[in-house]
Amino acid sequence: MQWIIQDFEDTRKLGQVLAELGRDVSWHKVVPFVGELTPEPVIRNPKSVLLFGAYSLWKYADSHGLFPGVFRIAPFLYEDVWRPYLLNGSEALVMPLSDCAVRLTPSERLWFLRPVEDSKEVPGRVLPAAEIVALAQRVARLSLEELPIGSLRPDTEIMLSAPQAIEAEWRLWIVAGQVVSYSRYKQAGKVAYVQDIPLEALAFAQKMVALNPDYSAAYVIDICQTADGFRIIETNCINAAGFYAADIKAIVAALEVRFDQG
Repeated sequence: MQWIIQDFEDTRKLGQVLAELGRDVSWHKVVPFVGELTPEPVIRNPKSVLLFGAYSLWKYADSHGLFPGVFRIAPFLYEDVWRPYLLNGSEALVMPLSDCAVRLTPSERLWFLRPVEDSKEVPGRVLPAAEIVALAQRVARLSLEELPIGSLRPDTEIMLSAPQAIEAEWRLWIVAGQVVSYSRYKQAGKVAYVQDIPLEALAFAQKMVALNPDYSAAYVIDICQTADGFRIIETNCINAAGFYAADIKAIVAALEVRFDQG
C-alpha cells in the first residue's frame, strides 16, 4: 500500500507509525485553488493508494483514479436507520446558511450548528442565535469570488439543534464493518485523550455499524453518553479525522488487510 500524506500536525502521528512499519510513504502539500499535490507523487499502483489529510483530497484521488484513495461518506443526518439514535439530528432544523438570517430571531438562544456535509467548512459548535444570524449576513455580503475555497457559502446546508448535556465522548474507527480502534476524547466537558471505552459504549457503536452495513467501507463514528443513554454525535471521513489516542497501528493493519492490492 502506498500512503500519500498531507503534512498536518495530526497526520504526523500516522507518518511516524508508517515509518516504524517501513511502509511506502510520501509527504505533500495541496496547491491552493488547484487541488494538485506538491511535490507531485509518483504513483506505483493506482489500485493500492491511500491519502490522508484534508477531506478535499478526495478530489485528487478521484481525478487520478486512485483506490481506495479517500473513503467518502454521506451526511449521517440522512441515514434513516440512525435517526432515532442521533444526539443532534432527529429534531434538527436543516437549511442553507442564508436562510438563518431570516428564519432565526437574533437572540441569546443557543443552537448547536454544523454543516450537514462532512466538509469541515466550520467545526460543530454552540452559538447564540444572534451570532448565527450575523455570520449568515457576513457571508451573504461577499461575492462568490471573495469567498475562500472551503469556507462557508450562502448555500452551505447546515443543521441547527438544541445543545445537549454530554457526559463523555468517544471516537471509533470502522473498517469493513468492524470497530478496529477507539479513543475517548472528552469527559465531563473537558478534553481527555485516553484509549479506553466502556463495554456498553463499544457495544452501542458496533450495533450502530451493524444497522448500516453499506454506509462506507471505512469511516469514524463519534458517540457520547447522555442521561438518556448512548447517542451518535456524527460520522467523519477516516482519511481526515483526528487520531486522538487511537491505536494507529491497528487502523493501518485493518486498512491494509482489507484494501491493499499491491
